[in-house]
Amino acid sequence: MKSQISSFEDLEAWRACRELRKFIALTIVPKLPREEKFRLQDQILRAARSTAANIAEGFGRFHFLDNAKFCSNARGSCWEVLDHLVTAVDERLVDDVYLGEGRVLVNTSVRVLNGYMNYLKGRAG
Repeated sequence: MKSQISSFEDLEAWRACRELRKFIALTIVPKLPREEKFRLQDQILRAARSTAANIAEGFGRFHFLDNAKFCSNARGSCWEVLDHLVTAVDERLVDDVYLGEGRVLVNTSVRVLNGYMNYLKGRAG
């Protein structure tokens, strides 16, 4: 990792959420049935996109606590993605194996976000 952060793209939290977003968009969404296009497919894709987008938006804020709030929103979106994956498995729309893969990506994203949020809160106080 770079020693200096000059863009949200340098943040480990954003990169972890990007991987989650790509997993949902490229692996899960294509497997969902056509009739889920405007239901679960739309919801899970919006939640996954929100994870990284909130980190990027927070990075553009000039106050540490504002940034942390957007990271908190990103963390909530990570858990929403996991819930949608559970739904997809429960309703037999995707195989169980994808839930395990998604769970690892969500947990990684949340762990890194928590660390970044702790850093931000420490800088604010």
